[in-house]
Amino acid sequence: MARRTRAAGPVPPQAPPAAPGGVLVTGFEPFGGEDVNPSWEICALLPAAIGHARLTVLRVPTEFRRAIEVTAAAIEAHSPALVVMLGLAGGRAAMSVERVAINVDDARIPDNAGARPVDEPVAPAGPAAYFATAPVKAMTAAIREAGVPAAVSNTAGTFVCNHLFYGVLHYLAASRRPARAAFIHVPWMESQAVGREGQPAMALETMARGVEAAIAAALATAEDVKMAAGTLD
Repeated sequence: MARRTRAAGPVPPQAPPAAPGGVLVTGFEPFGGEDVNPSWEICALLPAAIGHARLTVLRVPTEFRRAIEVTAAAIEAHSPALVVMLGLAGGRAAMSVERVAINVDDARIPDNAGARPVDEPVAPAGPAAYFATAPVKAMTAAIREAGVPAAVSNTAGTFVCNHLFYGVLHYLAASRRPARAAFIHVPWMESQAVGREGQPAMALETMARGVEAAIAAALATAEDVKMAAGTLD
């Protein structure tokens, strides 16, 4: 059975580097007292390739600055055509394909290294925001077609998820790399819902199916689809 490549970083590489033009998928290590993070657990369930694109998975530290450094190093090493970052948004009921990353760090809790920036820019000289460069609406539609609840989101938060999303888009723009990038927030997995009465959760296998569908749509879509995905609030 073919194995996905795991990029260098906190988890040692288990296979040769992916060929240029592949997909880099990142997931975060656990944080905030949790034992697991579904964003990384999803990565273990993804196939070795989608179509002709080989997947490389990377476990990213839940730390400001270092998350960007580790991911940028993997992009340098693998030259992917597509970067899909995954992160946990506990309390959301659907998979959220993020539209925009903002140039603000405002941490409600410390990261895994104890850093807690408040009202600080991700990149002091960077623009106020970046839009995702992958087709967020086509990806959202594909997740729904796979039978998984999904929505376009207009806020990636102000913690390490948004920090990484903005940082990767800023790095790609500054380095003029042609890779497209997207960020998908996922709900708590079912085991994490224990003790959180009334909070939404989703099966890990369901989320992995949605991510696989989103990646396939991003690879197949040059120009995003036109569909209503706005909000009133």
